[in-house]
Amino acid sequence: MTHYSKSTKRGIIIFTLLLLAIFVAPDLIQYFRPKPEISIEQWTDAEKQITEKLNRESGFSYRKNRNKKLYSRPLSRFNPNDYTLEEWMALGLSEKQSAVVLKFTSGKIYSNEELKRIFVIPEELYNLIKDSTYYPERAKNLDKQTEYKLEQKLVQVEINRADLDDLLQAQDISTFDAKQIIKTRDNFGGFYSLSQLSEVWQATPEKIAVWEKHIRIDPENIRKININTASTKELSFHPYISWNLANSLVKMRSQNGFYKELREVKKSVLMTDELYEKLKHYLVVE
Repeated sequence: MTHYSKSTKRGIIIFTLLLLAIFVAPDLIQYFRPKPEISIEQWTDAEKQITEKLNRESGFSYRKNRNKKLYSRPLSRFNPNDYTLEEWMALGLSEKQSAVVLKFTSGKIYSNEELKRIFVIPEELYNLIKDSTYYPERAKNLDKQTEYKLEQKLVQVEINRADLDDLLQAQDISTFDAKQIIKTRDNFGGFYSLSQLSEVWQATPEKIAVWEKHIRIDPENIRKININTASTKELSFHPYISWNLANSLVKMRSQNGFYKELREVKKSVLMTDELYEKLKHYLVVE
């Protein structure tokens, strides 16, 4: 058995106490340290309302600025049939939009009416350029066979009432595309603008350029939804109306009574100006 001297024993005890102090002291200090007071400030209802209003307004302002498109006037009078891709882009169209315009002008157009029917040209740009255009004279000496071919190519159908056979009279439209056009029309309840053809399944700018020549639209034949009687579920069936927006419109009706004017739906925070411009063709107050 090993014997230690008194001095050795004292050293061992002191060393052990030092080790304990090193490991235990931090916990003891933390335990006895005074705790800081935690103060939680809550916003008043008035402050919350002001903050929410500022957030909404700044969000809408951002979207408006983001969606704003700038177009330019032409520097001089021009023949739209002679304009190049770069020149249409200089007026403010995208490269894809400019390519669609060239598809139309490659077959020659002869009036501002035909120019306006090119669906990718926004009304804002059309109004800027319509007074600066000039066109070639339309050829008058066409033989009967040529006239017949032109008549065949220009077969047009009123899309909101057309069935599959009506669309297939235009031989440039395939059976598959005709079915997709009718399916999209039925989902919407009708087309109000040729620009909606871009929402057809597997539509391309080249296809749309062909379809547009054979399709005309009568907005009177659009199926309307009465917002004073429609349920949330019925409203949400429309492709442009989300479930949340439908629920918001029905709740507003329950709280405030029947809608007296269609524009009252813009009071919903979920209804943007852009969305309202689309939906105003499908909603009605009765």
